[in-house]
Amino acid sequence: MNPLKLLKPSTKALVKKAMPNVSKEMLHYMQTTLPTPEIMQDVTNQRIAFMDKYEIDQQILSYGNSSPQNLDPKVAVKLCQEANDELAKAVQDNPTRFGGLAVLPVSDPTAAATELKRAVNELHLNGVLLKGNYQGKFFDDPFFFPIFEAASQLDVPVYFHPSFIPTSVTQHYFANDNWSDVVTGILSSAGYGWHMDVGIQVMRMIVSGIFDKLPNLKLVSGHWGELVPMFLERLDDEVNAYAGLKKSFSDYYRNNVYVTPSGILSKPQLNFLLAEMGPEHLIYSIDYPYKQPENARTFLDNTDLTPDQLEAFTHGNAERIFHLN
Repeated sequence: MNPLKLLKPSTKALVKKAMPNVSKEMLHYMQTTLPTPEIMQDVTNQRIAFMDKYEIDQQILSYGNSSPQNLDPKVAVKLCQEANDELAKAVQDNPTRFGGLAVLPVSDPTAAATELKRAVNELHLNGVLLKGNYQGKFFDDPFFFPIFEAASQLDVPVYFHPSFIPTSVTQHYFANDNWSDVVTGILSSAGYGWHMDVGIQVMRMIVSGIFDKLPNLKLVSGHWGELVPMFLERLDDEVNAYAGLKKSFSDYYRNNVYVTPSGILSKPQLNFLLAEMGPEHLIYSIDYPYKQPENARTFLDNTDLTPDQLEAFTHGNAERIFHLN
């Protein structure tokens, strides 16, 4: 889905300004390797064909990096409403195949909470997707609390999706004259950097104490947990004694976070996450159309999961937390 087609030319310029500046080389890489706008926005042809080919019964739709999430509230509130209306129509037109995650105007958390309630109660969407951060603020900032309070009250999950990291971070960690700007761009985004960034997002949420205030709040973290699960024991050892929380770091993670592969279909990673998280907190996902793995179906035939665990992983957990029909 892409809300750009909703917008007037003047407002499209605002959306473009909300996107990071990239070099010509990186822009060419993105234009030639990412799905086309037609594939991104399609909900009737190629998307359904892919689902049928790999025996995927239902997919949850959401908006990508060109969403109005981070725009000025003067335009973001209205655009998010229009975007959610369009998303809900796509779901309503094919309710057995699609669910949807709302987009919210995070620059106005009170309006965002109101829109989330409308999206769930009136449009029957299944949760919310938040990407990256807003003006350098991570979502653990108390400024955003109304959004998470609403999600907790509605009993819908918040999906944290990666987005571009600050240029200063890219330069410090990933740039080098010995490789191309494209390699720097990949390392700082889908290769590693934005996974690190959104993993830190989840870590900060836990340390902020939000789950003591909202014990019913559920987060979804893609790409096998964005690096965090490997460090649960380490974080317990180092943080628990000083964080002032009611439970250990790993308790919050295992109780309030749900992890998906996002198309990284690796048996060793699945087995590791099963051991760390248990079968009730793993949810199968493909990350279509960014990833279209050829083993999207056969991967499930070759796991070490028991029949009950496989049922939970492939659909049961998703049906439960997203309230899918």
